[in-house]
Amino acid sequence: MALFQYRAADHSGRVVEGSMEAEAEHGVVARLHEMGFIPLMIAGSGEAPRAALQIPFHFSLQRKVSQQQLLHFTQELSTLLGAALPLDRSLSVLANLVEGEEFKNAVRRLLEGVRAGKSLAACMAEHSEVFPRLYVNMVRAGESGGILEGVLRHLTEYLERALQLKEDLKSALTYPMLLGAVAGLSLMVLFLYVIPKFAVIFKDVNQALPWMTRLLIDFSYGLSRYGWIALLLILVGATGGLFYIRNPEGRLQWDKWRLSLWGLGDLLRKLEVARFARTLAALLRGGVPLLEALGTVQGVVGNSQVARAIAQIQGRVREGKGMARPLAESGVFPDLALHMITVGEETGKLEGMLVNVADHYDREVKRATQRLTSLLEPALILGMGLVIGVVVISMLMAIFSINDLPF
Repeated sequence: MALFQYRAADHSGRVVEGSMEAEAEHGVVARLHEMGFIPLMIAGSGEAPRAALQIPFHFSLQRKVSQQQLLHFTQELSTLLGAALPLDRSLSVLANLVEGEEFKNAVRRLLEGVRAGKSLAACMAEHSEVFPRLYVNMVRAGESGGILEGVLRHLTEYLERALQLKEDLKSALTYPMLLGAVAGLSLMVLFLYVIPKFAVIFKDVNQALPWMTRLLIDFSYGLSRYGWIALLLILVGATGGLFYIRNPEGRLQWDKWRLSLWGLGDLLRKLEVARFARTLAALLRGGVPLLEALGTVQGVVGNSQVARAIAQIQGRVREGKGMARPLAESGVFPDLALHMITVGEETGKLEGMLVNVADHYDREVKRATQRLTSLLEPALILGMGLVIGVVVISMLMAIFSINDLPF
């Protein structure tokens, strides 16, 4: 018989820990199922479970504090607490170190709340524009378990990884976006300035011009004369679309459509699966109850269809059922992710398997992004070259046709 350490969730979503003697891990899993628990992690007495640290944050555009500022604050607070400085003293020091007036005021209010007897997590929850919900829940779990310093180290690491992923994606997309902007500007100059100059030259012989030249001149004329109407229609349509997707049902339809797009939809699905798995694993690892963790994850994912699927999973888990079957019924998660989560539940290593799911789909997202940008760059160049080539050929055909005109 061997001694195994386990972490499991009961039907109410509360995480429990303990030890149990069994011949093998599957024996512990079977015993836990008989006791009405959902196994999250099982390890031998000498094994250390893997931590889930790489959590990509989903920040809204309304945040007044940047991800870099929050990273520095978390890093410095962890260092000060690690040096055995009391929490209020650490916050007092940081109130003078953080950058930005909004952030300074928020840290000062945290200090006032802590000195008034509130918990750090409760104070942070009052400043949701600065501290994300996930951040607050992790801090709350660290305070309740007496491991705030360790949780802050975890937060520091996954904030660094999230920021690095953000910078990598930004670097990958900068060149295609710049190329697209230059291409659009070049075409606007071509149709609004260059072609009208040629149109003046060919004004008296318009009827004898080749059809391609006449078509380009007419398009250029319409764009210069009525382009503002087209721009106005685009703005009205975009505004109406924004109002539509602000409605819950409209947002759901929009998110469903995004997931169904060829190429891009698969990339978005993998990104949401990685975010779901990474966040849930970290919250469980930090001691957050399973039901509360699922509620937090529901607010972190960026796609409303995925969020609705997680809400359904939460209800099924509350009934005492596992995660794998509700995930499969949602129709949102890929088969590989479902298989890995099922194995994690069956072996009692759900947290570790969630981390493996997140790692796998993080790599898939990076590869898919690289493939997309590698295809986008030549497509933009080819498209711009094609349009310019058509314009040049049309103008040359018109010039050559002048020689055949009777005077």
